[in-house]
Amino acid sequence: MLQHPKVKGPSVGLLGFSKGGDLCLSMASFLKGITATVVINACVANTIAPLHYKDMIIPNLSSDPGKYKITESGLLNLVDIWNDPLEKSNHRSLIPLEEAQGPFLFIVGMDDYGWKSEFYAQIASERLQAHGKDRPQIIYYPGTGHCIDPPYFPLCRASVHSVLGHPVFYGGEPKAHSRAQVDAWQQIQTFFHKHLNGKKSVKPSKL
Repeated sequence: MLQHPKVKGPSVGLLGFSKGGDLCLSMASFLKGITATVVINACVANTIAPLHYKDMIIPNLSSDPGKYKITESGLLNLVDIWNDPLEKSNHRSLIPLEEAQGPFLFIVGMDDYGWKSEFYAQIASERLQAHGKDRPQIIYYPGTGHCIDPPYFPLCRASVHSVLGHPVFYGGEPKAHSRAQVDAWQQIQTFFHKHLNGKKSVKPSKL
């Protein structure tokens, strides 16, 4: 990435959503040169499939598919299927965030039906502080669902899950969610400008 002519360097920032979020947390924890990481509605444990890095394997967080619920519209609600990463049997799936070089920003939708995003962000904060690291920046958005896209993208309350092959409910109230997308876009830019460019603020930009 740093060798790409369009990458300014000398460091790299990461932005990940959902499963992409926990992959970014893993990259920040294991790879050098990453100095700022933003995750949107992500888990602090490795999910879906085992993660292989060098001679290390981080197992995926276990789940109980029998705990899913079905909404009145016939959509799957998966938020309760994931087991608690703090339980002893799931500790090995936790990502060692304390090994990361740079700070974290967690974007949390309070109406997320994909993950328990608020719970995971709190785990991250407590884990980092327990290891003498700065607490992450956490921004909570009430009425906001799982899929926090850039501003003016339509609210995605449900879609066919690419892994499960079934329609899944993601949550979010249109007005609150739309406002969150606009604010989160600016918060993310400000975070990256501060930790990658050394600027504390950034002028609002258009898509």
